[in-house]
Amino acid sequence: MRTRTFCRCGWQTPISDRLTASSMRLKTRAEHGIFGYGDTPVEFIDSAIAWLASRYQWHVNPEWIVVLPGVVSGLNLAVRAFTAPDELTIAPTPIYPPFRGAAKLAERGQITLPLTLQEGRWLLDLAAPEGQLDDKARLLMLCNPQNPGGTVYRREELQAQLEFAQKHDLIVCSDEIHSDLLLEPGVKHIPFASLSEDAAQRSVTLMSPSKSFNIAGLGASIAIIPNAGLRAQFNRVRRGIVPDVDILALTAAAAAWREGEPWLNAQNAYLRSNRDWLVSQVNKMTGLSLASPEATYLAWIDASALGMASPALYFEKHGLGLTAGREFGNDQFVRLNFGCTRALLDEAVARLKRALAARL
Repeated sequence: MRTRTFCRCGWQTPISDRLTASSMRLKTRAEHGIFGYGDTPVEFIDSAIAWLASRYQWHVNPEWIVVLPGVVSGLNLAVRAFTAPDELTIAPTPIYPPFRGAAKLAERGQITLPLTLQEGRWLLDLAAPEGQLDDKARLLMLCNPQNPGGTVYRREELQAQLEFAQKHDLIVCSDEIHSDLLLEPGVKHIPFASLSEDAAQRSVTLMSPSKSFNIAGLGASIAIIPNAGLRAQFNRVRRGIVPDVDILALTAAAAAWREGEPWLNAQNAYLRSNRDWLVSQVNKMTGLSLASPEATYLAWIDASALGMASPALYFEKHGLGLTAGREFGNDQFVRLNFGCTRALLDEAVARLKRALAARL
């Protein structure tokens, strides 16, 4: 029987015995006992606005916010709302699989924007697709912090992305779900839409407390769309297809944003320690290399030196449930989730070493 060390995402064991703010508020709301239909609570919107203002100095108006059951829903809605069947999306590669899936499901073409490793950071090569772009390119899909590479884009890098969008008259959909999970000291997340009024008016920003506070199974996210016309298009596609978010998810999300910052800070310190140890261990292993992620709890491990057709399948046979790089656009990589206890990470590293030793 095969043993999987990791699930695909999220903590499986709490890092503290204390109940989180979300857990406590869920308990109180569940005891209320009535779960009928209702409008989105004002406190959910207020908590989102307050979080964005305090965390990123980004001041968002309540009418800009569209509530969603998940960021993936937002990616799919953006593709369908802002591109016609004969138009194209542009997405980085490697990238979180739903970026590619959203275009495929909507039967839209997609131009790839390659990421290259530069001085230990995965950066966009904005010059690479120039020969492929014409007036059919309509939607630029960004991911910041980047999944799977872990890059947190600096202001000048975001400005270059904005200039690329301006040059080609693109709408921008920016997935910023990992924005709270910053591991590199001194690095700050800058929302794409906060760059300028032009950036705000051409963009949809997708955010959620789900990854940051380990409440992904509850499903509460937001799309922030300052442009009224784009927001109307987005809502028109959403209507009748995407369900409203349930009250328990909204309760947990609001509590996380309103009361969860101390817990988040402690978790990020734990993740930073996990990251540092994992990077040091992987880069000692013959055949593997890992650029230290600046954010997220995900390690994008280069296994190309092993010369295998499917590194993920090989490691699975040795008891490791790594995500295959093929899903992200590069089959010579694997993605490892270090959002776990150190004991579990120790075991994963031990299995990596045993798997590599078994090749000799």
